[in-house]
Amino acid sequence: MSARVHTRARRRQKPREGFLAHLLDPIDTLAEIIFSVLILLTFTLAFRIFMLDGRPITADYINDLIWAALGATVAWGIIDGIMYALIEVLGRSERHRLLWHIQAANTPQEAIEAIGSEFDFILEPITGESQRQTLYQDILDHLRDSRPRAVGLKREDLTGGLASVLIAVLAVAPSFLPLFIFRNDYALAIRLSNLVSFVVLFAAGYEWGRYTGMNRWRTGLLVTAVGALLVAVAIPLGG
Repeated sequence: MSARVHTRARRRQKPREGFLAHLLDPIDTLAEIIFSVLILLTFTLAFRIFMLDGRPITADYINDLIWAALGATVAWGIIDGIMYALIEVLGRSERHRLLWHIQAANTPQEAIEAIGSEFDFILEPITGESQRQTLYQDILDHLRDSRPRAVGLKREDLTGGLASVLIAVLAVAPSFLPLFIFRNDYALAIRLSNLVSFVVLFAAGYEWGRYTGMNRWRTGLLVTAVGALLVAVAIPLGG
């Protein structure tokens, strides 16, 4: 019995966090890795399809493939980093909307209903009605006379955006290595790059399973399978 309890306790230990976890939420990191790898796979898997089509492949074509894939990946990271910072700013402005509804309410009950409309979907599964009403009353008391803070770009927005760019590049770095190392044997380079990309997808899913307490192998295989499906959809539609 004690061994069982010990095992369960070990499984519930708080996951270790890396450096990037302090800059970006784990779910944002996972999404960034997946999107970045999928962008590269749309290039390399499409290349394999062209090879099966019997089209002539030259060294210049391989170079164009490498730099186009690298450019698309970096561009995606930059765009996503900018969007991350923008959404953070807009998210703070959205919270001002709640404050406005609370302070514009004609009655305390109307203000509590405005608070409930924002938080009920999160709290209903884990709290009772009386607990939520008490919490919402505390929120109302705190925010009734509050003044909205200035909405602007913060340091955390910039570091989160830079982290998005960094993750986008680091996620595909292993997949690019075969393309540079075996560039004289393009068929082998593409095969190895594709293999590494799917390994990275699996590793990202496996790590997410570890972080959330889900089955690691199933989560890794699920992310890999969904990634393959998305690439299969993207290539016929033009990538």
